Amino acid sequence: KMSNSFKDFKLSNEILKALSLMGYERPTEVQSKVIDKALNGKDLIVQSQTGSGKTAAYAIPICEGIDIEERFPQGLILVPTRELAVQVKEDIANIGRFKRIRCAVVFGKQPMSLQVQELKQRVHIVVGTPGRVMDHINRGTIKLEKLKYLVVDEADKMLNMGFIEQVGEIIDTLPRERTTMLFSATMAEEIERLCQKYINTAAKIEIASETLVSERVVQELYEVEEEEKLELLKRILYIENPESCIIFCSTKENVDKLNKRMQEEKIYTKALHGGMEQKDRLELMRLFKRGEFRILIATDVAARGIDVSDLDLIINYDVPVENESYVHRIGRTARAGKAGKAVTLAGPYEKKYLNSIEEYLGYQIPRVELPSKETADGAKKEFMKKEREAPQLKADKGELLNNEVTKIYINAGRKKKMRPGDIVGAITAIEGVTGEDIGIIDVQDNVSYVDILNGKGDTVLKALQKTTIKGKEVRVERAKK
Repeated sequence: KMSNSFKDFKLSNEILKALSLMGYERPTEVQSKVIDKALNGKDLIVQSQTGSGKTAAYAIPICEGIDIEERFPQGLILVPTRELAVQVKEDIANIGRFKRIRCAVVFGKQPMSLQVQELKQRVHIVVGTPGRVMDHINRGTIKLEKLKYLVVDEADKMLNMGFIEQVGEIIDTLPRERTTMLFSATMAEEIERLCQKYINTAAKIEIASETLVSERVVQELYEVEEEEKLELLKRILYIENPESCIIFCSTKENVDKLNKRMQEEKIYTKALHGGMEQKDRLELMRLFKRGEFRILIATDVAARGIDVSDLDLIINYDVPVENESYVHRIGRTARAGKAGKAVTLAGPYEKKYLNSIEEYLGYQIPRVELPSKETADGAKKEFMKKEREAPQLKADKGELLNNEVTKIYINAGRKKKMRPGDIVGAITAIEGVTGEDIGIIDVQDNVSYVDILNGKGDTVLKALQKTTIKGKEVRVERAKK
């Protein structure tokens, strides 16, 4: 049966409070089917599309089952890409915020030393890509003997990227007594084999995707010559005048080229692809999610794990080479009950990809007539007007949570013999503040950070200006984002 409220599950108040602040009201189908079983420690194999709310489906029961006092990681979540790793870490941090759950994220192309430093502290859940997790296991920097939960997320994508064998090697090192959950949109033979070998007693949950693509996505296809694409793209943008739109290209060169052309046309776009520095990509995604700019040009790799709440338009400037990519791309719109539109521009050379996609979908994408230049010119004024207006910023999922939580910076750390206990002592000595109001404490070599919960941040900041911690004068201020 479908639950219509998270209160139907036996969840602690800390988790329910975080969920309600994050705006989670009703469990989605995958959440309602998974949470209950996972809370009871059942192994699960779940077949469901991306965008069905599956991250929360496993994050909620894992956060619920974590023993906060335990030093070693109790949850390991394997994901194919670093984008998804970061997204999952954010979700877990938000869901586990009031329970003070610490989650570390590990992936390649980021200094090992930083990750090792973080893993030396108490970490409850590790999210990571298989290669980097394996490195840490081999070096002994992730100790998994206390592991209670393993999640293999987007297994089909791992298979495409050649990670499945590594996933098996990781599982071989883990304690047998654990709850294992595997999520995959499709069930290829190799994934079935992995399941038989490692999670043979699992309950299978299939989230019937009646159709691969939600009915709420209007799909349209234009058959055009390659050199007509730019003009057509402009017409579509003028006429649709979207609040938030992603244009997909198949290579990073194409992304950069199109981005430059759009700038020349005085259309404000930003480019996102795998050739960019990780931190620039994350920052760009944050700005896009908040609505700081409305048109993003991206490659597939960059778009995995993007969850933007109100995308009203997706444009495939290049037809995707992989069938799944088409479904993933257009599944970025019409999320959470809203309608959306996906437009594909197909050149003569892309016919074979198009045929393959339509075979996979089991239907033809409706062909549409090119919009006339007059219609487009008529709409251009409105479009350009919206280009000049200041954007309507959207609240981030974590934002309401952040109003309740203040991160405080202290300019002393391990080297000055600062310990979490000293910080707790100083803060609980403040009138009207108890241990309940202190969240995660992160003591590093030279600095420390503390989350203050329940809106008590200002009180604590004010009081700490006047006191010493451990007899030392320290500087205390609001942490910079």
